[in-house]
Amino acid sequence: MPKLGVDMQEGEIIEWKKAEGDVVNEGDILLEIMSDKTNMEIEAEDSGVLLKIVKGDGEVVPVTEVIAYIGAEGEVVGETAAAAPAPAAEVAQATADLKEAGLEVPAAPAAHAKKAPTADLADNEYDIVVVGGGPAGYYAAIRGAQLGGKIAIVEKSEFGGTCLNVGCIPTKTYLKNAEILDGLKIAAGRGINLASTNYTIDMDKTVDFKNSVVKTLTGGVQGLLKANKVTIFNGLGQVNPDKTVTIGSETIKGRNIILATGSKVSRINIPGIESKLVLTSDDILDLREMPKSLVVMGGGVVGIELGLVWASYGVDVTVVEMADRIIPAMDKEISLELQKILTKKGMKIKTSVGVSEIVEANNQLTLKLNNGEELVAEKALLSIGRVPQLNGLENLNLEMDRNRIKVNEYQETSIPGIYAPGDVNGTKMLAHAAYRMGEVAAENAIWGNVRKANLEFTPAAVYTHPEVAMCGLTEEQAREKYGNVLIGRNSFTGNGRAIASNEAHGFVKVIADTKYHEILGVHIVGPAAAEMINEAATIMENELTVDELLRSIHGHPTFSEVMYEAFADVLGEAIHNPPKRK
Repeated sequence: MPKLGVDMQEGEIIEWKKAEGDVVNEGDILLEIMSDKTNMEIEAEDSGVLLKIVKGDGEVVPVTEVIAYIGAEGEVVGETAAAAPAPAAEVAQATADLKEAGLEVPAAPAAHAKKAPTADLADNEYDIVVVGGGPAGYYAAIRGAQLGGKIAIVEKSEFGGTCLNVGCIPTKTYLKNAEILDGLKIAAGRGINLASTNYTIDMDKTVDFKNSVVKTLTGGVQGLLKANKVTIFNGLGQVNPDKTVTIGSETIKGRNIILATGSKVSRINIPGIESKLVLTSDDILDLREMPKSLVVMGGGVVGIELGLVWASYGVDVTVVEMADRIIPAMDKEISLELQKILTKKGMKIKTSVGVSEIVEANNQLTLKLNNGEELVAEKALLSIGRVPQLNGLENLNLEMDRNRIKVNEYQETSIPGIYAPGDVNGTKMLAHAAYRMGEVAAENAIWGNVRKANLEFTPAAVYTHPEVAMCGLTEEQAREKYGNVLIGRNSFTGNGRAIASNEAHGFVKVIADTKYHEILGVHIVGPAAAEMINEAATIMENELTVDELLRSIHGHPTFSEVMYEAFADVLGEAIHNPPKRK
């Protein structure tokens, strides 16, 4: 009996829609139940044959108690893995029911024991060799060590990967500067009279501070690896099909290999792209001289974040994006709102256009656009995304998917015992997704393939000011999949804390299905969006409905009240919204 709500204790079976022996496909309606006076149709979560109905029409059954078995045709009920662990009383009742029916009682699933260090490994042999020390790699190494494995990790440069060294952390350091500068601009209106409104930016100190932050965190990662007794090898690891890894003149062997080599900056092949005045996102973070003008090629997350940094420093910034809007992976309504806000901050944004040629002359660039326009700037930033880093993997004949290593739901590649979590598989190129994939890969390498990485509700954020964040489906995706959907919105313009903080811009948007009020997507543009979206991810992962969420109480005054009101607006119950037109 499924637990369909936080308060649900039992459900009454109204009618089975399938009979014993029927073939069941995932998504088929299995039965109808009643809970809290509400009738619901229950869909099959797996495909197979309905082998045995244990609880029939009209019976009231406590949640999580076994009501039926689905398995392969001809499978004996006692051998099926369909029975999930249940509380002792419910197991006893289910056992009695099966014995009364003359059926074999299924054995309880064995728990995964913590694996002890392997005693028969040679000095140069390990349970897992991890190649790459970024988020997926160091998480995998530490998790493998926690499970008792003998673990080695190979890193060719600095631990922490793209995120710590040239991605998430350095850009957030610079974006904090942009936020401080925004604060200075509004200080006088809040009664703070600064001695001088003039300021200068010392790029040497800015870069040095960024480097100190990076060094602190990369050193911390290395310290954690050592504390967990992970053996560290420095250098490029050449991985071989026999699961050996060569680092310089040394070769080590893994019973399992985890490829966590991450990603590198993507490049485009247009005339002039090799100019030294064209910087990558890696290069621009070490720029110690501020350009007067900058063209950003690519209006994705990194391009918009770095563009805002330099615009806040007073640089003339123009963003060129081939899609019809910036950050096209985001919900369209959110993307257009952010574009409007950034334009007010002084950024120039050109969409539905690309760069066809770059000409360098007199220490400046002329960028020719494919619509006939020309842009002149001192520097250009190439920011069109990242691609998997495959150096050192040339000897492996791995199955690929458009230059990305293809993995299954266990993060395993086409070669058994070789896993590839994180950016290298291109599934979701986010550090926090890589953490989960690395953790799952390590557990599967130690235990056998038992755990899947569910990335469906991975949150994503853009750390502009205001921030943007999302989790789940966009409105466009939801309508394509479900047809009609419910939309709820609430604006920060009426939020007490946002008004008091001079951050009363943006809104929260919630998308839900019409039948169960299941939450399909949450999208935010506004203050603290990157923090609030984690609440949404937790809500969605645990399948709370809008109705259940509205039983909670959000503190006042907080930014997150706007998200609560957006949930309420899905049902037309937002107190601080005008009534919805019917």
